[in-house]
Amino acid sequence: MIDYQPLVDRWRDGELAVWAESLLEDVTRDFHGRRYGNLPKWLDALEAMPELQASQIDLNRSAIQVGRSKDCSPQQLQQLQQCLRALHPWRKGPYELFGIHIDTEWRSDWKWDRLSAAIEPLAGRRVLDVGCGSGYHCWRMLGAGADEVIGIDPTPLFVVQFWALQHYVANPNIWVLPLGIEQVPENLQAFDSVFSMGILYHRRSPIHHLMELQNCLATDGQLVLETLVIEGGGNACLIPKGRYARMSNVWFIPSCDMLLNWLSKLGFKNPQLIDVGDTSTDEQRSTDWMQFHSLAQFLDPEDPTKTIEGYPAPRRAVVTANK
Repeated sequence: MIDYQPLVDRWRDGELAVWAESLLEDVTRDFHGRRYGNLPKWLDALEAMPELQASQIDLNRSAIQVGRSKDCSPQQLQQLQQCLRALHPWRKGPYELFGIHIDTEWRSDWKWDRLSAAIEPLAGRRVLDVGCGSGYHCWRMLGAGADEVIGIDPTPLFVVQFWALQHYVANPNIWVLPLGIEQVPENLQAFDSVFSMGILYHRRSPIHHLMELQNCLATDGQLVLETLVIEGGGNACLIPKGRYARMSNVWFIPSCDMLLNWLSKLGFKNPQLIDVGDTSTDEQRSTDWMQFHSLAQFLDPEDPTKTIEGYPAPRRAVVTANK
């Protein structure tokens, strides 16, 4: 059901030919049950999804809509619900599949609303979304008129969740690949817009990550970067000694000024801060579709302006810059 050969064929003779050469080997190297024990179960759920025809697809709604409840029988709806539940936890969204509302951990539509009007129009562009999760923002990018949207994320569950929607949408211009940015060919320079949202603070070398993103961009292409930040001047940067908001893989959290300085230092043009604000427990929370702990459990119960470890509570910024 997950077949990347059409994408390889599509790329063979164009700007992405160099990626086409290695793509099939890259996507199959780690995407197997020997490494991820739950992957066979997730793929079985994907295979068991009922064959339905979506009477309506709307990629420009807060909850991406695929089909309506009237498109399926009660038995098919129950089968679909079971398959989607087998792909728990759902972290990025929301989605609505044939009347089933998937209330994800993150209100990813809020993030999209904060940045969509401030970035360069996506119509006609080739777009890369690094660390895309289940592809929620990829769908919104396609809805905004992008010609081709490529998401990459090394987490198999998120890739299968994307294919659960693609099973019904079947749009050849959007793909989510089970890859990290390390597997993107160096100096590709092929994307008009590159997004990296919620990734920078997980990288041991934020400068190296910014260079990787820069090398994916075509000349004058736009970088859209969303990341954790702290308040402070151009020299302020938090380096957590241990965990941050219970996350073990948080390395550097810069101030907005420092983040803009990093971009300027690397030669990006016109770096701009387009949004900054605190993350609320209304935007990130536990739901019936993500039943594990979420932001409310990661904050100090006596002082929600701090994490459970005593650091400043999550604050996020969106910046843009051009190659």
